[in-house]
Amino acid sequence: MNATPAGSEQEERAELEELARLLPAGPVEQVLSPGRRSHHKDVLMQLIDRDSGSGSLSGSRSSAGAGAGTRAGGRVGYGDPARPRLPRLSRPVLVAGSVAVAVALAAGLTVGIGAGRGDGGAAARPGASSTAGGSRGAVVTLDRIAAVALRTDVEPVGDGQFVYVRSRGAGNEGVFDGPVELGKMHERQVWFSQRQGPVIDVGLIREYGQDWPIEIGVPDGTDPKDAAVPAGFDRPTYAWLASLPTDPDALLKLLYAGTRVEQGEDKDQEVFGRIGDLIGEQIMPSATAAAFYKATARIPGVTEVADAVDAVGRHGIAIAREDTRHGTRTEWIFDPGTLDYLGVRTVFSRDTERAKAGTVDNTSAVLERGVVDKSGQEPGERRRAGRG
Repeated sequence: MNATPAGSEQEERAELEELARLLPAGPVEQVLSPGRRSHHKDVLMQLIDRDSGSGSLSGSRSSAGAGAGTRAGGRVGYGDPARPRLPRLSRPVLVAGSVAVAVALAAGLTVGIGAGRGDGGAAARPGASSTAGGSRGAVVTLDRIAAVALRTDVEPVGDGQFVYVRSRGAGNEGVFDGPVELGKMHERQVWFSQRQGPVIDVGLIREYGQDWPIEIGVPDGTDPKDAAVPAGFDRPTYAWLASLPTDPDALLKLLYAGTRVEQGEDKDQEVFGRIGDLIGEQIMPSATAAAFYKATARIPGVTEVADAVDAVGRHGIAIAREDTRHGTRTEWIFDPGTLDYLGVRTVFSRDTERAKAGTVDNTSAVLERGVVDKSGQEPGERRRAGRG
């Protein structure tokens, strides 16, 4: 006969059941923490380089990338133009059991998406860290940013449309765990499908003068319909974001419940990074955006940086959090006057074997954001087509 759970266990079970009711329809994808994800990407790219031409990774290289080799260093999407790169989804995921990954590279560059779960013990809840929330300065600034977001008119994005983001940036091109080498600054464009139902074709990335389809990797022998991914945290759409709770506490509980980390990784940092990805390359309802900013103010360790510079040299005020394990600080940069989002960068917060304090690991600046009717179309083209 099963024993009756203790009071605290009963409360935790009740809380989990309550969170389950808050979850929008469709599964919430799990992701690896930033440090482990970077490690797995490097392992994967080394395997691809080693096994080039052998067909052992379910498919041959695309003609654009044949012979060039691939690697993943630093921020995905910004790197060596001579090497094809994994396009960056809002939160790129490697299909992983432990180190094993599945990525198909056939008829263009594809991204494997799946349930990359870390087994790092019980899920932490907001406030579980030593600090109850962000610093006073960060809380005040995030409240101001949320107020601006709430007053911003946002046109809903239709199911058949695409969210378009044009940015400029650079990422670490050094070898894994080696000295940081910031790559060449360049421009990239991305288009994200807004279809709610499970899809294989997630979108498109235009970078280094080429178009790379963003697709779901389908393992050999698998029906594509079974591999398709619905809208969720790792494939966010406007409609899905609109379905999230706009109460900051409820939203933060949902984020923590849907985030798993590996042993020793910082869950607060992973939640901070997940929110950063959503506000960086998506379009969402004003009430949802405001809720994300207010929820961020409740994450332990969030601070304010008085002056930060984005990838195109614009100065702004930053909302930041330090990953003490890796000695880096991620900064979301906002215009000091309008409080509009400018971009994001990661810098080393202390001297490490890889870089000195203050060294930029990756940086990007959002130059344009819009809605278009088809993949590959730019907002100006849509306006001209409308007038025609």
